[in-house]
Amino acid sequence: MNYTATYSLTHSARRRVLATAAAVLALGPLHSSVAWAQSAAYPAKAITFIVPFAAGSATDQLARALGQSITSHTKQAVVIDNKAGASGMIAASAVAKAPADGYSVLITTNTTHAANEHLYKKLSYDPVKDFAPITGLGKGGQVLVVNASAPYKSVGELLAFAKMNPGKLSFASGSSSSRMAGEMLKQLAGVDILHVPYKSNPLAITDLLGGQINMMITDTSTGMPQIKAGKLRALAYSTHKRSTQLPDIPTLDEAGVKGYDMGYWFAAYVPAGTPAPVVARLNELLGAATKSATAKSFFDNAGLEAWTTTPDELAKFQLAETLKWGKVIKAAGIEAE
Repeated sequence: MNYTATYSLTHSARRRVLATAAAVLALGPLHSSVAWAQSAAYPAKAITFIVPFAAGSATDQLARALGQSITSHTKQAVVIDNKAGASGMIAASAVAKAPADGYSVLITTNTTHAANEHLYKKLSYDPVKDFAPITGLGKGGQVLVVNASAPYKSVGELLAFAKMNPGKLSFASGSSSSRMAGEMLKQLAGVDILHVPYKSNPLAITDLLGGQINMMITDTSTGMPQIKAGKLRALAYSTHKRSTQLPDIPTLDEAGVKGYDMGYWFAAYVPAGTPAPVVARLNELLGAATKSATAKSFFDNAGLEAWTTTPDELAKFQLAETLKWGKVIKAAGIEAE
C-alpha cells in the first residue's frame, strides 16, 4: 500500500484550509477597551479544561498536569471535565458552542482536529472555523500490546497467526490514533484483524486484560502501567524511533512491518472569537505549564516530548496533519461513517 498517494481535498475543504490564515489573523489587536480590560484580568475565575477522553487517558493525565501548574501560577482553579465518546466529538462540540471568553479550553489530540473529518460524513463541529488555536502541547508514539498470557512473544509470531487465521484476531481502539495505528498495521502487514471500537483507550485496556480482545496499539501513558505490572506484553513501538521508556522493544518497522511510522499529538484550542489577549495569555500559561515539574514527570513517564507552538504555527501544523491523516485513512480503505 502506497501511503504517499495523492490525496485531493474537496473544493469546500480547500476553501476552509485557505480561510485558516484569515482566522488566525483575526486574533490581531482588539480595539474594544472593554475587551482589553477583561483580558488583562484573565484568568479571573476557574478555567475548565474539557477533555475528549476518559479519566486515566493520556490526554486526561496531561490536562491534569498542566492544570496543576496553571493553578499554582495564577491561584485560579482548573477544572477537568471529561466528555468521552463519539471519537471526541462530544467534547469538541461543547467547546465550539461555549462562550468565547477563554474559560472553556479543549485539551485534545489529532483525533478531533485532524482525523475525524475524514472518518465521519458529518461532524457536529468544524475543526477550523469553530476554534482558535492556542498551542501544541506534546507529541508521542504508541505501543503494540497483547495480554501477558497470550502466546505471541513477538510481532512476527502475532502476524504469522493472523495470516493463518484471517479475521480470528481482534484489535481494540479508543481513539482515532489508536484505530489508525491498527489499520495501518493491517494494510502494511497484509493481515485481516477485526476492529473493536471503544470510547477510550483505558476502557479498551480493561477488555484486553480480561481476554475479550487480542491486541491493541495504545498510547504509552495508558499502556505503560500495565506493561510495568507484567499484565500486558509490549511487542513493538509505533514511531520510527524507539521509546525511551521501552528501549529494548523494537519499532514496528524494525520488527518487519517496513515503513510503519504512526505518532500522535496534543494541542489546546478555545472557541473561535476568543479575544486575542486571552489567546496570548493562554499560550503563555500553557507554554510555561509544559515545562513545569508535574508536566515533565508526565512526559518522562509516558515517553512523550513537550511541544509548544504559536497559534499560527499550530494552525498550519493542523492543516498539514489533516492532509496526512486523510492519506492514511484513504489508503486504509476506510469509508466515512
